[in-house]
Amino acid sequence: MNALKERFFEVLRAVLPIVVLVILIHFLLVPLPSSALFGFLMGAVAIIIGMTIFLVGIDIAITPIGTNMGKGIALSNKVIVVVLAGLILGFFISAAEPSLTVLGNQIGTVTGNAISSMFIIGVVSIGIAVMVVIGLLRIVYSLSLIYVLSIAYGIIFILSFFTSSEFLSIAFDASGATTGSVTVPFLLALSTGIAGLKKNSKTSEEDSFGLVAIASTGAILSVMIVNIFSPMEELTGSLEISVGAERGFFTNFGSELISQTLDVFIAIAPIVIIFSLFQKFKLKLPRRQLKRIWKGLGYVFVGLIVFLAGVNAGFMNVGSLIGFALAEQNSIIMLFVVGFSLGFVSILAEPAVSVLTKQIGNVTSGSIKPAAILSTLSIGVGSAILFSTMRVVIEGLELWHFLLPGYLLAVGLSFVVPKVFVGMAFDAGGVASGPMTATFILAFIQGAAQGTPSADILIDGFGMIALVALMPILSLQIFGLIYHLRSVKLNKN
Repeated sequence: MNALKERFFEVLRAVLPIVVLVILIHFLLVPLPSSALFGFLMGAVAIIIGMTIFLVGIDIAITPIGTNMGKGIALSNKVIVVVLAGLILGFFISAAEPSLTVLGNQIGTVTGNAISSMFIIGVVSIGIAVMVVIGLLRIVYSLSLIYVLSIAYGIIFILSFFTSSEFLSIAFDASGATTGSVTVPFLLALSTGIAGLKKNSKTSEEDSFGLVAIASTGAILSVMIVNIFSPMEELTGSLEISVGAERGFFTNFGSELISQTLDVFIAIAPIVIIFSLFQKFKLKLPRRQLKRIWKGLGYVFVGLIVFLAGVNAGFMNVGSLIGFALAEQNSIIMLFVVGFSLGFVSILAEPAVSVLTKQIGNVTSGSIKPAAILSTLSIGVGSAILFSTMRVVIEGLELWHFLLPGYLLAVGLSFVVPKVFVGMAFDAGGVASGPMTATFILAFIQGAAQGTPSADILIDGFGMIALVALMPILSLQIFGLIYHLRSVKLNKN
């Protein structure tokens, strides 16, 4: 009960800023229909309850599963085991990611199913699986994270010249969406489990981060490769702006609970099956520990259902309404201000963020406080949403105008920033782009694109998640550089 209570207040503090901001927008800028506002508030309640249960489940199930499986893979001391485990775990963990499912559904809706959700999930999961293998081999053989990421992003840079604008946005968005509430805790724990067996504590600390970053490049590469070798006809898209829940929030919430139950079951089942096989043939954990893990998986299952039902039943719709109204009113400055503000506070509600900040605190023995990481990430994500709104309203401003110099700077900084911060930063890029970003903020940007005559919703409405994945990398690396310089100065004194 103490864990539930602690998580509840943590989540409450995280979600309240978004609720307060939307209420202020309602009274000061965009009066929302009463049904839409009620649906948003009830959706927020469901999100708080669902996220609380989910995060407790992450603590007592997903993290221990990842850590134990990581140790089991490392103890096997066989490359073939690392490769097979990476492929299987990478594919099914990615396919289980709720944010990727949300993005896939949104892509299908906007394109009229010209690009189906299953197609996106399948292609991305294959790419993630391949790069998880490379990430695990990097840890086992102590390869440089900087060089692995430099090569991966170098290939991405070359392929970008042959990728269509629509697929470029989708590729980078998929990369951000696939590293969310399920994937991040599992991959962080997996890398910690493998790295923890190394005798050199400094190497172990550095290798605890970076797997998420490497894995996320797989999504970009796989979508780009599919587009290059199987080009589609020119795509068009549109988004229907809904004023409110016509059937009422509770009717919508009930139907969402039913549909999400099946989706979450399909997402979680492969993880349960793989862990069961590992437990039977390799891990053989004590019964008491195993019972606790099964209980935690139940929490994850229930929490995700309630969380996603709340998001889809009323929470997400308000984002598109606000974006559409501000763009249609030609309130450009307010669109920028609201975009930055939403990005600044939304990162606080991402489930995986608390997992990362907690792990950073553990790895650094508490020398880096969670509040400092959260503030840095908030500024980074706020800036990302600001840039996304600029793309919508400024003709000729394209995604690569931000991504190319951004990733070149990120790779350049990685050679001067302490290695442990490089892994943290690139992992943070994946963590920041979780379910809250893939739902509420994505809806806000697409609503703005739909309300802007000069914008293309398929090109300008997507790409936001890509920027959200980029900016925390830069902001956290700059934070790491400042932290390092201050430490050097203090040591000299």
